[in-house]
Amino acid sequence: MKPAFNKILVANRGEIAVRIIRAARELGLQTVAIYSDADAESLAVQMADEAVHIGPARASKSYLNVDAVLEAAAKSGAGAIHPGYGFLSENADFAERIEAAGLVFVGPTPHAIRTMGDKAAARAAAMRAGVPTVPGSVGVVADADEAAALAEDIGYPIMIKASAGGGGRGIRIAHDESELRLQFATATAEAKAAFGNGEVYLERFIRRARHIEVQVLGDGQRAVHCFERECSLQRRRQKVWEEAPCAVISEQTRAELCESALRLANAVSYRGAGTLEYLYDDDSREFFFIEMNTRIQVEHPITEMVTGIDLVKEMIRIALGFPLSLKQDDIRLQGTAIEVRINAENAAKGFIPSPGLVTHVVVPGGPGVRFDSMLIPGYRVPAYYDSLLGKLIVHDRDRPSALARMRCALSELRVEGIDTTIELHQALSVDAAVAKADFHTGFLEAWLETHPLARIAPAAAELSVPVSATFTAEKEVA
Repeated sequence: MKPAFNKILVANRGEIAVRIIRAARELGLQTVAIYSDADAESLAVQMADEAVHIGPARASKSYLNVDAVLEAAAKSGAGAIHPGYGFLSENADFAERIEAAGLVFVGPTPHAIRTMGDKAAARAAAMRAGVPTVPGSVGVVADADEAAALAEDIGYPIMIKASAGGGGRGIRIAHDESELRLQFATATAEAKAAFGNGEVYLERFIRRARHIEVQVLGDGQRAVHCFERECSLQRRRQKVWEEAPCAVISEQTRAELCESALRLANAVSYRGAGTLEYLYDDDSREFFFIEMNTRIQVEHPITEMVTGIDLVKEMIRIALGFPLSLKQDDIRLQGTAIEVRINAENAAKGFIPSPGLVTHVVVPGGPGVRFDSMLIPGYRVPAYYDSLLGKLIVHDRDRPSALARMRCALSELRVEGIDTTIELHQALSVDAAVAKADFHTGFLEAWLETHPLARIAPAAAELSVPVSATFTAEKEVA
């Protein structure tokens, strides 16, 4: 079979651009990086075979500029575009423009992006496929009167969610009708401003929920799942710490959860990598589908570690026109993997961003340790984009061993010149509740109110796994 392309343009930046370039090179493909004024010296630009400047630092003038991205593809002769995550990755119009230009979009079809990227449409598709969903509206809600009538049947508290939202954004919670009416107007205005689409829908708010998601791969004809991840440790609905697999669900629940994800992926003839997200009610032990991310996820490495599957390479192979090479029986779950997000933020000072010059980097090593990042000494972290610097990932035979490995890796990891969230993860890694996987989506925000980040060592004494004395947090260089 003749490959559909031999050169791929990465329509992104930062650590995911580096990740895609590495995968493409292993497949023997040439790579093209795009960059804004702020990213001219980035690692992705240095690694790629070619690099094309696409505009000023602001994302709206560069990474979100469809015309500029397509012009870069034409200029470089790239035959395919991989969008990574964020930016244009779930933009169906962008995917259509790519295909209209005779190029390959490394991802789902525009139709699948529209169906599953729109949360209200995705809920309706899940219901048709027999996948359990959180009690709520079947589709978008027209106005506050309709919302109030529906809420009587759904029950309070209730979430008003932007249909085109993502990344935990575009959500409001109401506890009674008066609050619902007030929040409805605010939610629709915010959705319109943030996503260009003011449509919203309703879901019951589950008070003690875990955020669990299932990774799928499909070639448009059939799909497989790669088991689940838990992403319950969140701040302002932004994931901070992720694990694979979930430590608390039964094997029967795992099987039912993953099977439901497969039903939905096959129902929409899904192509590429995608993630179906669920809420798991700790009290009732039920799971409910909430949305699908029609792209590669930030936390994909932990799935790769527990299955041995390179998800990015599989995405590219499918885009090249090859059928899915994996059978469900071939995919095994082995051990536990944990990922922590290293952000350029000062967690002790309200998570204020910390752009600036990185003066020194020490990357941890050893068996089962991985650091996906774009960091190099001398790199200046720009103030224009997401604060994610990289992800520290560990894998071991079971969860206690993986936690011990994470503690050691965090004690080795150093990023000097800017503030980072390393200290936050050091503190979480020795917390007694985290050690028992006794958390939910509201856990971290409550934890932050009572746990000064400087007090790391005392919690270590409560753990059964020895913790090195080197866990005293080091002061970051200003």
